[in-house]
Amino acid sequence: MKRKNSYPIKKSERDWKAQLSEEEYRILREKGTELPFTGKYNDHYQKGTYFCKGCGEALYRSESKFDSKCGWPSYDCAIKGSLEEIPDNSLGIIRTEIVCSKCGGHQGHVFNDGPTSTGLRYCVNSASISFKKSRIKS
Repeated sequence: MKRKNSYPIKKSERDWKAQLSEEEYRILREKGTELPFTGKYNDHYQKGTYFCKGCGEALYRSESKFDSKCGWPSYDCAIKGSLEEIPDNSLGIIRTEIVCSKCGGHQGHVFNDGPTSTGLRYCVNSASISFKKSRIKS
């Protein structure tokens, strides 16, 4: 998997395999993709924050999530500095891969076809993220 040379969080592939499920490892470490409309966060709209499943880095706030009808969780922006963008020509087309800036874990791809004011659609695999609900202050 081609990423920049160094990320702050370093683990052996053995350690990654011990930490992640087979599906999470396939997606985060081998650039896999889950089937559309199967991920647990595709139709998830609670208030809170989405984190990298590999290292816990905060990636997206729930306010940026929207229903793109593409089958994967979609966001119109990421938390500043949380992702690295990498050119991806693996399918014979030019795309932009997004990986966690702390551990290099594959998240998905970002596209310039979003319906909001940012014009972006961060298309993310549910298996590459976790969610923490916001606490409601009383």
